[in-house]
Amino acid sequence: MRVTRRALCASGALAVSIQAFARALAALTEDAAGPSPETQIHNLLAQRLDALAGPDDGIGIAVGLIGPHGPRFVSVGHFNQGDRRAVDASTVFEIGSVTKIFTALLLADFIRRGEVSLSDPAAKYLPTTIRIPQHAGKEITLFDLATHTSGLPFMPPLPDPSAAAAREYSRADLYGFLADFTLTQDIGTQWDYSNLGYWLLGEVLAARGGADYELLLMRRVVMPLGMRNTAFASSAPIKAKLATGHYASSQPADSMLSFPGYSLMAAAGGLLSTVDDLLAIPSIALEYRSSPFAALIANCLSSRRATPSRGVEQALGWTVIEDQQGRLIFRDGGTFGYASALIWDPLKRIGVVVLSNHVQSVSDIAHHLVRPDFPLDKPAVTRHTEVPVEFAALENYAGKYKNEDEGIFELRLDGNFLTFLAPSDWGLPALRLHAESALKFFANELPVLVSIQMANDGRVEGIVVTPPRGQHTVQAHKVP
Repeated sequence: MRVTRRALCASGALAVSIQAFARALAALTEDAAGPSPETQIHNLLAQRLDALAGPDDGIGIAVGLIGPHGPRFVSVGHFNQGDRRAVDASTVFEIGSVTKIFTALLLADFIRRGEVSLSDPAAKYLPTTIRIPQHAGKEITLFDLATHTSGLPFMPPLPDPSAAAAREYSRADLYGFLADFTLTQDIGTQWDYSNLGYWLLGEVLAARGGADYELLLMRRVVMPLGMRNTAFASSAPIKAKLATGHYASSQPADSMLSFPGYSLMAAAGGLLSTVDDLLAIPSIALEYRSSPFAALIANCLSSRRATPSRGVEQALGWTVIEDQQGRLIFRDGGTFGYASALIWDPLKRIGVVVLSNHVQSVSDIAHHLVRPDFPLDKPAVTRHTEVPVEFAALENYAGKYKNEDEGIFELRLDGNFLTFLAPSDWGLPALRLHAESALKFFANELPVLVSIQMANDGRVEGIVVTPPRGQHTVQAHKVP
């Protein structure tokens, strides 16, 4: 699941030759002279790690590719600072929102069996005591949920993980939020990425299937696909292969399961998996592997709705991108310590999986490997030096800040430090801020930056927020 829906890739480039990657790409589809594609990709990954954290910070990236010459695997880096095992195709990572393609496959399986229809209202399969919001006399359908067009927000308001209430946050709280939520747009008409919507889709499938969502997915999708290292919980065998996640500061990250709200949303982003397992999806879709799931993948892609971006449509779980070079099928994900991406080009018959145990997005790498002219991101600066700031200044900065489009941000004074609280639909936990100057602050967990804006008379005028994985800063003015 994305840690914020404002996750557009910034345009930038590492010192990697597009021509070299074009040659490496050609090597996946025909016999080509020159450096092997594995060498080219290894160099790219090594550059990313150097720019991101350095060679000794326990960060790793694993890549799997499928093409006419079969599967290939390239990886660099390690499990953790204190664990120098090299990551590889069988290393386990949190995959975040890549989980949604599995939820979509489960939905497609329910449809194939005649157990549900895309046009069914979500409320049809839930207890009558549960209230699902409606708008203009229309109910939210399974199609609306699976294509992020339900009108539900990205996330509900979440408690501070350090608060006592966080330990008791439950499904009842999520259903309570739904009961009180008022839709402000027509259902099925506007795309707005929603983890909450996929959680609800998982709840519907569980109710219809008469079993927990996790159990249904394992029985109907994961196990039939032969994915032996894909699961929800860190069982002993899985845990032994799990690379440690890392925050933006490159410090070890807490599991997504430790964050209130997110820990309940298995259908939106709860899976752990490997490059080897995930490569099965493009292998089947590109007909390198025969499987009954080929029809289910095709059915997921055939049902689509428009998004605000030109040439981009939302299928069931997947993003479908159409451009002058053809079509790309894509899904990425991110948790608070991992990043993932899966993409394939039906025309070139090339598929790519990229997994990392660092919060920095790897979506650009996946795109670049199938389209060498796609620019690579310049990783956000994650190395900061903390400096002391006088308590009086922190006290002056504390308060609420408003952006007309995004809502209310808050800088809360907690003892001798500031805590950053984003609008609830950003889906971020409360983040402790650290000063790198008197007016600039950073978070360790995510590449979130907050700059204080001062008026000429010494008043605090506003803040500028740099969101995680986004290229657009947000300016908010202090609320008197």
